[in-house]
Amino acid sequence: MAGFDEVLGELLDAAAPRLATYGYLLTGSQHAGEDLVQDAIVKVFVRRRRIPNVRAAEGYVRAAMRTLHIDAMRREGLWRRAMPGQVATTAGDDPADAVAAQDAMGRALVTLSPQERVAVVLRYFDDLTVPAVAAAMGLADGTVKRYLSNALDKLAAVIGNEDFDVERIAVIERGE
Repeated sequence: MAGFDEVLGELLDAAAPRLATYGYLLTGSQHAGEDLVQDAIVKVFVRRRRIPNVRAAEGYVRAAMRTLHIDAMRREGLWRRAMPGQVATTAGDDPADAVAAQDAMGRALVTLSPQERVAVVLRYFDDLTVPAVAAAMGLADGTVKRYLSNALDKLAAVIGNEDFDVERIAVIERGE
C-alpha cells in the first residue's frame, strides 16, 4: 500500500485533468469546477485516511465533489428563496438629485449672515428649540426668531419656494 503523501502526489499528477473535467461537468464553469476539485481534495485529505491507491483516492474525491456541489446548490436555493425578503423592494433615489440638492443648499447657506447661519444650524441641524438656540447664542427668543425668519426667506429665494419646505416660526407683531 502506498503512503499518504505518495497517493496525494500521484492523484494530482494522474487524475487532476479528469477531476477538473468532472468539476466542469458538475458546475458548468471551469473556475467553479477547479475550485470544487480543490475543496474536495482538501476535504478528503485533511484527515489521514487509509486510501490504498490512486484509483480509490480519485473515487473519494469524486464523491466529495458531488456532495460539496449538491450541498452548495441546496444552500443557494435556500438563499434565493430567502433573499427577496431581505432586499428593499423600492428602487433608490437618483444620487444626482441628492447631490444637486446638497449643492443648492450649500450655495444658499453662503447668502446668510453668520448669525443667521448659526441660528439655522442650531435649530434645524442640531434640532434645538428656539429658547435653546437663544440660550446657546446668548440672545433673546425674538431675536432668534427674526434670524430664523430672515434666513428661511433668503434660503427660499435661492433654492426656490417649491423645493423649500421647512416649518415656519410665527413672528407675532404686538400692537402697542
